[in-house]
Amino acid sequence: MKLYKETPATRSKDYSGIGILVSNLLVIVLAVVEGWSLGSMMVIYWVQSVVIGIFHVFRMLLLRSFCTEGFTSNGTRVPENAKGKWSTAVFFAIHYGFFHLIYGIFLIVGAATGIGEGETPAPGPAQPVGWFDGPVWFVISILGFVVGHGYSFYQNVKADLENRPNLGVMMFLPYARILPMHLTLILGGMAGAGFGSMLLFSGLKTAADYLMHIVEHRVLQKKHEKKS
Repeated sequence: MKLYKETPATRSKDYSGIGILVSNLLVIVLAVVEGWSLGSMMVIYWVQSVVIGIFHVFRMLLLRSFCTEGFTSNGTRVPENAKGKWSTAVFFAIHYGFFHLIYGIFLIVGAATGIGEGETPAPGPAQPVGWFDGPVWFVISILGFVVGHGYSFYQNVKADLENRPNLGVMMFLPYARILPMHLTLILGGMAGAGFGSMLLFSGLKTAADYLMHIVEHRVLQKKHEKKS
């Protein structure tokens, strides 16, 4: 018996979206059970954002056919060829990487000053709360994101090869995933980075991940006819 009703608009179950939700929920559950701090969650989501960026660079480089309608550089429309694809991917890698370098510096400074180590469930004396609480589960959480986004990457590339996505839209989509991090860095610090802030941060990040997954499927996978 099928638990998912197939329709002409939806040929198969959205396993990549399910994978993203499961990987996010896994991190939240582990955070509650292990008593992770907001600082530890920031590090995990920082690594996740880096993974998203790496997959996204390769996704752009694997494009065969794409459009650049409304996408300009220095007042000139980006060409719909290999040069335009590579220049966009390199620019994204540098720009996105710079943002995450700044995040990394912030996290290092936070670890040194205790930012993000607020009111979390206190573990025993031999298990102090820190940025890398529970190293084994920490690594498992990151691997969960790698698997979830890796499968999403595989599905997205297949769809990209069948359609003609907009390169400009594709380049800007990952930035929406890091907006919750911006908000939490500000609001979390103001609220004292307690357990509630950690859950709020996790909820915002999970919602953004899944929302952008839906946007990618509904916006990027629209077919664009090539103009002669």
